[in-house]
Amino acid sequence: MFKNKLREKVLKIRKNLSKKNCKINFNKVFYLVKKSNLKNSIGGYFPVNYEIDDLEILKEFKKKNYQISLPVIKKNFDMDFYKWSYREPLKINKYGIPEPESKFLVYPDIILVPIVAFDNNLNRLGYGAGYYDRLISKLSKKKKLLKIGLAFSVQRVDNIPTNKYDKKLDYIVTEKYIL
Repeated sequence: MFKNKLREKVLKIRKNLSKKNCKINFNKVFYLVKKSNLKNSIGGYFPVNYEIDDLEILKEFKKKNYQISLPVIKKNFDMDFYKWSYREPLKINKYGIPEPESKFLVYPDIILVPIVAFDNNLNRLGYGAGYYDRLISKLSKKKKLLKIGLAFSVQRVDNIPTNKYDKKLDYIVTEKYIL
């Protein structure tokens, strides 16, 4: 119950936020990626519902020869990443989110994660279906994975209630700071 109220509150704040000066600097994200020594591929997301727009960040990674991928939602609250480039078409999924039509499955080394709310302990609150928690769990069993959350600084809250299924992020990058 508390998570739902918190989600509603922060989503309302995010919706009413002026996006004028709220871009995340690519160099902040690139610094974290370089520091990790993971160099192969990056999974982003197509921004919806007033999320941080990561598409410019993905374009910059593409220029540096990273393989880009976006998530595709599957049955049973499962999600995988599929290769994507800006010239390839997208299809709209059942939630209204654009997804790649590619059939080339990717296990990215780095994922950019959208956030509804976060706390100083790198806990993330999402939309409540657990797609990213399951994905992080699955990918972490296959390889070393860098998880970078992207959010506006106003999305920080004192405490995100967690359970055994919730997965922490490695970093959270906002327009003002890196956690």
